[in-house]
Amino acid sequence: MVAKRKIAKEDHPSLDIVSSYGVELSGKKIVLCVAGSVAAYKSIELARLLMRHGADVTCVASNAVTKLIQPDYFKWATGNDVITKLTGELEHIRLADYNQSELMIVYPATANTLGKLANGIDDTPVSTVLTVGFGSKIPILMCLAMHESMYENSAVKKNIEFLKKKIEFLSPQMIEGKAKAPEPEDVLEYVLQKFGSSPILKNKKVLMTAGPTIEYIDPVRVITNLSSGKTGVLLASELISAGAKVTLVYGPGNEKPPKGCKLIDVNTSKEMYDATKKELKKKFDIVIMAAAASDYTPEKFSKSKIKSDKKSMTVRLKKTPKIIDLVKKMQNDVMLVGFKAETNLSKNALVKSAKRKMRDSNADIIIANDIGSKYQKNTNNNEILFIDSRKVVSSGRKKKELVVKFIRKELEKRMK
Repeated sequence: MVAKRKIAKEDHPSLDIVSSYGVELSGKKIVLCVAGSVAAYKSIELARLLMRHGADVTCVASNAVTKLIQPDYFKWATGNDVITKLTGELEHIRLADYNQSELMIVYPATANTLGKLANGIDDTPVSTVLTVGFGSKIPILMCLAMHESMYENSAVKKNIEFLKKKIEFLSPQMIEGKAKAPEPEDVLEYVLQKFGSSPILKNKKVLMTAGPTIEYIDPVRVITNLSSGKTGVLLASELISAGAKVTLVYGPGNEKPPKGCKLIDVNTSKEMYDATKKELKKKFDIVIMAAAASDYTPEKFSKSKIKSDKKSMTVRLKKTPKIIDLVKKMQNDVMLVGFKAETNLSKNALVKSAKRKMRDSNADIIIANDIGSKYQKNTNNNEILFIDSRKVVSSGRKKKELVVKFIRKELEKRMK
């Protein structure tokens, strides 16, 4: 008997379509709540459209929906398990608790589902997930579908009135006496405008460096900085989702670079310097120096492996050119964002160090953080200071995924 291999999510064939149309929703987790309307069959098309623009979609289906559409169809469409009941796995918390998803779409949304959300009733997987998401303030987009007479019911109108300042509604189409759910393409367009691309960052040309560099002592030995490249990669992904055109000069980091960028792989600080200089011959709106490039490199490189029989060895290092110092010399009017990392400093000392770097490099903004003992306890979390000539704003200590969203919002404020 041949054992059946369990297909991992990342191997699921349906994921081949992700970002095939665009990357505006790249990295965005979207919960698609499907209520018991005959329009439910269109939810499959909506899920696939969202995925084609980069979204990670999980479907939650009511019992009534499973009588119309087999749950396996949702699994086939999205590559994720469909939620049809709540178990000890706490699916409603995993999907809809604070910061677990970027958006919840109810498509189609029935009068019953609308009423339950408005009145805090959670007796089905869909209504429970929505109740949690409503409480944790995840954006909710409701796409109503019902007979026109139901839509005109005063109780339904009251529920819409109560919710319309708290969640988003996409108006139904009034056709043949029915308030029909908007077409999937219309929902996608609304999502892209509202929750995906940024009117401020859309089509802005961004040049970024990210990741560490390695400096060779001999063909097998190097010195480097301890950097995973995670913050830089996440920030690049966030800007791509906002609609920016990102060129990423990326050192040998652990993180996989985002789809949708122009990727330039480098290893050494010289390669990063040369690649950045070459790219700066083109016009950019923003340049972000997020790489942890080596400050020093060996004076001499041994073409053959140095023998390990010596009791000691001296390696002389020389200073590497500062990549950030290139930028304003080549493009004086670009918005230049630098990063400054220090260890175990007070906030005031960190700000002083960052402002000194801002003056030296003629940067417009410095993003400073302390990577000392407190940071090393959990390197998935960070606190950054966003510093410009006017003020200092702290992100607070949070996951790096949320830190880059903070950086994006602060950039948008300064570009208005």
